[in-house]
Parts: sequence; structure tokens; C-alpha cells
Amino acid sequence: MTAYTPPPRPPQPVAEPLLKRLLGFRSRLYLTWAALLGLFASFFLSFDLKFSIILDKLPNLLGLHLSPSGFLQGAALTLFLCACSIVASSLLGFVTALARLSSSAVAFGIASFYASFFRGTPLLIQILLIYLGLPQLGVVPGAITAGIIALSLNYGAYLSEIFRAGLLGVPHGQRQAALALGMSDSVIFWQVTLPQAMRTIIPPTTNQFISMLKDSSLISVMGVWEVMFLAQSYGRSSYRYIEMLSTAALIYWLLSIGLELIQARMERHYGKGYAKRG
Repeated sequence: MTAYTPPPRPPQPVAEPLLKRLLGFRSRLYLTWAALLGLFASFFLSFDLKFSIILDKLPNLLGLHLSPSGFLQGAALTLFLCACSIVASSLLGFVTALARLSSSAVAFGIASFYASFFRGTPLLIQILLIYLGLPQLGVVPGAITAGIIALSLNYGAYLSEIFRAGLLGVPHGQRQAALALGMSDSVIFWQVTLPQAMRTIIPPTTNQFISMLKDSSLISVMGVWEVMFLAQSYGRSSYRYIEMLSTAALIYWLLSIGLELIQARMERHYGKGYAKRG
């Protein structure tokens, strides 16, 4: 006769730390950000900063005033450059992605050559080639126009690969099921394939737009009065480069955070069908 063995006890839940029980994830996230921002601010405050210069030049850096030519300047001009380039590069990248997915050898060759060249050469060289080279052909673009063209061509090449990978990532069975329901090719693409691809396209696309926002500072080499050009000019005239460059960095960061918030909202919208259900 064997001895009685009690049944095994179910695993007991591990007691959570007091801070984790008192504060939710979002609260702890905000506290972490606040602590890091405090350390960040203390680092810059250790410099010999002259805040009067920052406050004096801040309206121009933000673009609250027009430039002497009567056009935008500072962050307002940076946003204008990026908005135009985002629209143009998205359209160009979308068309290029479709060309690389097509069965036409000519379309594939043109698209692959374009993507290879603009991904394989520095953006600064592309800006200068467009700004200095087009006049040799009788086309004289302004500095702002040349900058928008260069940013659009450069980032359109990168976006084409992102769009192509996103479209290829949709299971082929989705298309077969739609065909079985009698849907046309155009309806399948716009209502079945593309909405599912957007979920994987949005994060890397937003990363490219944030990079475009920062790379727009390269347009300052043509004398465009955007954030970096003004920061360098004010730093050169006042001999206070740290103040101006730090302010410019903060402006770029805030603009990038705005794009990140838009990305999070779009991810929630296109990820509704993939949300976990308890």
C-alpha cells in the first residue's frame, strides 16, 4: 500500500512590486521620460548658455516671422519643404514599387535603375547636381524647388522598396479568395491588398519621413532660410554656436515627435483587425 501523496499545489502568483501596483504602465512611462528629460536639461544647463540670445532669435527660428524676401523661414519653411517632399516622394515611391512588381521589363528596368542610383549616391551631391546641373540644360530652379526635387527623388527611391516589401508581404491567398468572390483586380488592390500592407508599411515609412525632416538641413548649403541655415547664421554673427545649434536640435526633435504621434495614430487605425481580444 503506497503512501498518500498530496496533489501538487498550483503555482502562486508572484507579488508585484509596490510601484508597479500603484502606478500603471503609462504612468511609469511618463515618469521615466520626465527623469530623462531632467537629466537632459541639467546636462545642457551645465553649459554657459546665454538665454537672452535664444529668446531673441527663437521667433525667427520657429518661422513666426517672414524672411526678408517675404517667404517662410525657420521651422515653418522646414515643414513646407518636408510636406511637399513627403507628398511627391510617396507618389513617386508608390509608382516605382508598382513598376518593380510589374511584368514589363522596361518598367522594371527604369524603376530599378532609378532606385539604385538615388539610393547609392549621397543626398548632398544630388542636391548640388540638381541645383547646379539643371541650369546647364536651360532649366533654372530656385533653391527651394531644387531642394524639394532632390528630397523627393532621394526618398522616393527608399520608399519604393518599403512599399514593394509591404505589398509582397500580404499573403497570396488573400488575392485568390478575393478573385473567388468575383472582385476585379483594382478592387482587390485598393480594398484587400493595400489596407493589409499599410500595417507593415507605416512604421518604416514614418522613419523615412523623420530622416527627411533632418536631412532637409542639407538644403541650407543653397542659402535656403530653414532652421539650420538660421542657426548657423545667428551663431556665426553672435559667436554663440551652442545656443543656436541646441535650439535647432530641440526644434527638429519636437517636429519629429509630431511625426511619431501621427505614426502611432495611423498604426492604431490600420491595426484594428490585429488587436488582441481578451
